[in-house]
Amino acid sequence: MTARVLVAPQEFKGSLTAREAAEAIVAGLRAAMPDADVVALPLADGGPGTVEALVSATGGELRRAEARDPLGRVVEARWGVLGTRPTAAIEMAAASGLTLLDEAERDPTRTSTAGTGDLLLTALSAGFDRILIGMGGSATNDGSAGLAQALDARLLDADGNELPPGGSALIRLASIDLAARDSRLARADIVAMTDVTNPLCGPDGASLVYGPQKGASPEVARQLDEALAHYAEIIERDLGVDVRSIPGAGAAGGLGAGLVAFCGAKIESGFDVVAETVGLHSKIAAADVVVTGEGRLDRQSAFGKTTAGVARMAGAANKPVLAIVGSVEEGAYDSFDAILAISPELAPPEVAIAKARELLTYLARGEVAAWISARLA
Repeated sequence: MTARVLVAPQEFKGSLTAREAAEAIVAGLRAAMPDADVVALPLADGGPGTVEALVSATGGELRRAEARDPLGRVVEARWGVLGTRPTAAIEMAAASGLTLLDEAERDPTRTSTAGTGDLLLTALSAGFDRILIGMGGSATNDGSAGLAQALDARLLDADGNELPPGGSALIRLASIDLAARDSRLARADIVAMTDVTNPLCGPDGASLVYGPQKGASPEVARQLDEALAHYAEIIERDLGVDVRSIPGAGAAGGLGAGLVAFCGAKIESGFDVVAETVGLHSKIAAADVVVTGEGRLDRQSAFGKTTAGVARMAGAANKPVLAIVGSVEEGAYDSFDAILAISPELAPPEVAIAKARELLTYLARGEVAAWISARLA
């Protein structure tokens, strides 16, 4: 009987995209199991790689557009059109992402989501009424104020002046005027995809949890949290939307909150949206065994992450599932039948990152193929 293997990893952050990781694993399996039916299905959960995963799985089209980066410089950003229905897909990381900045440039007090607004306008101008927005990998903490301003909403201080870019300016917000906001948003179905459920502000909010990785000191993170709390008050007063109580509003430095308030978006699990769009349930059902993977498997992987989602679906379908990972935290084993880690077993972390493609293929050709053969014997 021909073994049917589904290879469905997410990105290996800092090393490989989900597509590259899938290709490396597939190459190893096909070398060791030439008669197997091996299917690659790159996945994502709203972070970097989401557009590529959606476009690849649906036979869609990648496009490029100019947009502002987090500091206002013009960059060429990628977005996508799905092949299965008239839907556009955007990653905020493509225009407002942390990887667009040098480490010395990381400063959430002044970085802006204006570029994500530019991409949203591009999709609207191309005629798309349904738009998926991945919210992972942000460099920002402005509550999507920059995005709102790109859509012609006015965020004004007490003197009637437009707020400058960045999260710190939100503490000076006095009023919001939507009179000139792009009218096409009224008929748009916008889905904000995330893998976190953090609220906008407070101890578990955008600033205090994620601000430090974007360049904020503890004191600056507290100031940004206060600014977002004030921002939420003005949004509720002027727009009638309580963004403080929405799970996921704190995703991407508060982008979730702003997409709800200014665009009428729905916040949904990025993994669930991707899984439904690419037909993951049916592809798992058609497989004998499932191989997934990510850069680091830790206890947080269970909360909305791709690998845990794949494992849950595979388990529900009674299909064995193996994860190949760059490294693994003790205690992160529950959902998988087997886990193979590149580091430290095969290589130290710096080598594992630099040689991830070769090492994934090596593991797939050897231990993964042997495990699959044993499970299906």
